[in-house]
Amino acid sequence: MNLNTFIMSIRPLQLLKVAIAAALALILVACGGGGTTPITDVTTTPSGLRTLSVDFIERKAVNYSPYRDSKTNEERPNEDVTDAEVLQDLTLVKAAGFGLIRLFDSDEKVAQRVLRVITDNKLDIKVYLGMWMAGNNDAGNKDQMARGVALANSYPNIVLAVSVGNESLVSWSGHKIPVEELAANIKTVREQIKQPVTTDDNWAYYAAADRAILDVIDFAAVHTYAMVDTHYLPDPWDWQQLGEKDLTKRAAAMMDESMVATKGDYQAVRTFLDSRGFTDMPIVIGETGWMNKDPGSGWYKFLAHPVNQKMYYDRLMAWANEGRAGAGPKNVFYFEAFDEPWKGSDDGWGLFNVDREARYALSDIPLANNTDLGNGAIWKLELPEATCTRPSGAQYTASEAIYYAYAQANLAISSTRYTLFADTITSGEARPTACDMWWDAFDGNSAVYQTNSPEFLPADAPNGLKVTPAPKDYGWGLLFHSRSGITENLSAFEASGRLNFSVKTDYIGKIKIGISTDTYDRAGAEAYVVLANGDNGYCSNGSWCNVSIPLSAFKAANPKIDFQYVLTRFTIADIYKDTGNTPGQTKVINLDSIYWSK
Repeated sequence: MNLNTFIMSIRPLQLLKVAIAAALALILVACGGGGTTPITDVTTTPSGLRTLSVDFIERKAVNYSPYRDSKTNEERPNEDVTDAEVLQDLTLVKAAGFGLIRLFDSDEKVAQRVLRVITDNKLDIKVYLGMWMAGNNDAGNKDQMARGVALANSYPNIVLAVSVGNESLVSWSGHKIPVEELAANIKTVREQIKQPVTTDDNWAYYAAADRAILDVIDFAAVHTYAMVDTHYLPDPWDWQQLGEKDLTKRAAAMMDESMVATKGDYQAVRTFLDSRGFTDMPIVIGETGWMNKDPGSGWYKFLAHPVNQKMYYDRLMAWANEGRAGAGPKNVFYFEAFDEPWKGSDDGWGLFNVDREARYALSDIPLANNTDLGNGAIWKLELPEATCTRPSGAQYTASEAIYYAYAQANLAISSTRYTLFADTITSGEARPTACDMWWDAFDGNSAVYQTNSPEFLPADAPNGLKVTPAPKDYGWGLLFHSRSGITENLSAFEASGRLNFSVKTDYIGKIKIGISTDTYDRAGAEAYVVLANGDNGYCSNGSWCNVSIPLSAFKAANPKIDFQYVLTRFTIADIYKDTGNTPGQTKVINLDSIYWSK
């Protein structure tokens, strides 16, 4: 069989694989120092930079990754991805107004699948293709380059630009690659494709970029995260906006200033490029975004919120439009389309959550809730959970944007007893004033609780609190607090008060009992007391016993706690590094009659 007969006999998908395999072979030779085929039909500027297409500049752009699993596998998740999932995602992305997506690597699992799905379903979506550079993994990097070149050449009408490396040069990179090596890789790729080529990196690198990189790229792809810089920069932008005394305007002032910071990062790069003679090199914002929720670190508790995310997104899109008109970056790729739980504490940037529900940032899209878009995609809005002040099904409002303000103490509780959990009503007691008090497990599910357990303290019928650990690798915990952060002023209890509870368990080893408070400067503080058998009345012999811990023990554990601003009224936990217990214990702990006393 001659070659033409063979090619005509195989299916289109097989043909694509043969084409990619052939291109892989050619590029691998090139990477090893062999010759390359000259590229023609490339539009360039007078200085030789390949020009970004009108499609690349004018289409609304977003970073896209399809991973939905919560498992982690180093830097890249080991998760099966299906064509159906990608088609559902791209249908939602298109409905949100995006016509250009950025991919992070050229793997078969994602990049090849995305390009195939776009082609097979005739989707009007273009791609900015990445090639992942894994530090000094030369073989892996060359494989990425080979695959990327093959895809860029196989889909020339879809792949509009290519990026070799993602944050591979900035000082804090976890997969840093020598400048000369990356420059050589970029040059090798550029010699074998027609598209404009760059590398994506943080603005701090691009504001002082090496000449070796600038000489081989066609445009600068800059990452800027004003929100993250509030924590990492030694001299961050003024996110607190304390100069704005009208608290109803402070959130808007903060978000306006976030754009000043973002534009400042862009301008720092523009100024540097111009100073080095690259006045006609365009700049693209390859990544920028705003978290919709604090990841649990507390770093962004006055920044991250769905409403704030929308405020940043709206301002950013307005700036992107300005850039298309000439004053700013040529395009802005929002980070990111969908949440990716595998990233752990770096999750929560998505315009859609992991369940493919559109966040508040996209609430202006003129689609009714539960609109069937076809391809398995339903346009469904993510709704906030119902609370005592928010009915079920209610959407966020613009007035809910969060901002920084010094802590303000409520009126001090004057009662002699502050009861958290008990059926018996005690004369003169106080109970939590917050309308949204909840029991919540660490990580959301490290413990299961039941508040109407039939195992109760005989003197406090008919309900007990049953806690069943479902431990993580670090342990487990359950806390009682206001989800909206409403504090209680329990300063009158500080001098001689005690935290009391009754417990029945045969749990092996120590447990931790804790509280947390806000502080005037909003830094927050938490304190724990570790209990072994016999400590403050604690026992684990399967019988009811009464525990009473002086509040002074919590103050001794952490002098920063401030009883004017009590957040977590009670915590029970087992953190193995603190208790020394054997991991994985799931023995039930029964609690009852939990209260503070003077």
